[in-house]
Amino acid sequence: MLVIFLALLALAVALVVILAVKPRKPQFDLNQVSVQYLLVAPPSQAAAAVPAAAYLSLNITLLFTAVNPNKVGIRYGATAFDVMYHGVPLGVAAVPGFEQPAHSTRLLQTRVVVDRFNVLQSDAQDLVRDAALNDRVELRITGDVAAKILVLGFSSPKVQVSVDCAIAISPRRQSVTYKQCGVDGLSV
Repeated sequence: MLVIFLALLALAVALVVILAVKPRKPQFDLNQVSVQYLLVAPPSQAAAAVPAAAYLSLNITLLFTAVNPNKVGIRYGATAFDVMYHGVPLGVAAVPGFEQPAHSTRLLQTRVVVDRFNVLQSDAQDLVRDAALNDRVELRITGDVAAKILVLGFSSPKVQVSVDCAIAISPRRQSVTYKQCGVDGLSV
């Protein structure tokens, strides 16, 4: 009886804390993208007409914004965002884990460096055409952000949000011409 009573008491306390705190989903978004360097090069000038391969070199800085709308702190786990061209992974943007106080906004900066990544066959033709003719290289940035709500020194079960961003970079201007981000879902 004592064990059942203690279990019910713990459940009641947990419900009161949840109802009092009213935890809301943290917001995690790609705020800014700056291009330091983007170069698309075919392996040789003779192969430029119909490239069998192309090399991509890229150096971009990503600025993420984490917003905690809750009355309590949040602990984020380390996150790795994949940077892809036509579904081909080019590099990873790593964001270290951190704790965020209640009702706060935090900026997180990370860098993606890709050095002469070999893009093969049909993707190489698309990449060279996109860069040379269209002056637009589209990249996709995806990743899962794991967070735990901190209440009185205890952490909640993990909440995971999927971030999916599409960006377009102009190789001539070395700048971002398009950015759209969304949060795919929330899973516990």
